[in-house]
Amino acid sequence: MDKEKTGIEIVIIGDVYSGKSTLIEQLIYKCGGVDKRTIEKCEKLSATTADCVVLMVSACIGEFENSISENGQTRQQILFAYMLGAKQMIIAVNKMDANTVSYSENRFNQIQIELSTYLKQIGYPLENVAFVPISAWNGDNLVTISNKMVWFTGWIVERQEGNVICKTFLEALDTIAQRQQFMDKPLRLPLQDVYKVRGIGTVAMGRVETGVLKRNMTVSFSPLNLTATVRSIEMCYETLEGN
Repeated sequence: MDKEKTGIEIVIIGDVYSGKSTLIEQLIYKCGGVDKRTIEKCEKLSATTADCVVLMVSACIGEFENSISENGQTRQQILFAYMLGAKQMIIAVNKMDANTVSYSENRFNQIQIELSTYLKQIGYPLENVAFVPISAWNGDNLVTISNKMVWFTGWIVERQEGNVICKTFLEALDTIAQRQQFMDKPLRLPLQDVYKVRGIGTVAMGRVETGVLKRNMTVSFSPLNLTATVRSIEMCYETLEGN
């Protein structure tokens, strides 16, 4: 991993058969591939530490309506993501290539209006929500702009250094802002997993939410009040020399 780039964490949610696996496979392929160890690490991330949630919805007639119904999975997943603190969201409106959709602008707008209404009801800041029409199967609007949806003009992301216009799913990922870091607060690191490595010892995996983690510092784990000493710090399987 390039240490000059800021790492972000995303969680992909969506109804069954909405296209989550297809999206991931296509994106990895088009971006040049990812090694197995990185994929294994990413699979252990949770919504509690995510900078952004990617919601996959199907544009197909009937599939979207079922997923957003009162007892639908999509409605429940959006609520859970919000309750866990993920305030940024990218909504990938998938299967725009389906026969019942045919890359329809009207269908995309209909889905955008309905989801925006629900997001607003539960308190999601709509300025932090991006809607992208895609076909994960064909790769439309994933990395490059699709010529089959020329009607999609993108969305404007406001940044201190200037506004950015985004038109693809990859561009949406690039606009994700990291959670605010509170380095002056006490150390808080929610554990995601713990390993026993022969010759090394106990390896705890997590993300520093507040404070600073340093080598040779003593840390305590709640609620058991266990203590340990930090011998080394790694990021993406590379040892970090600093804090």
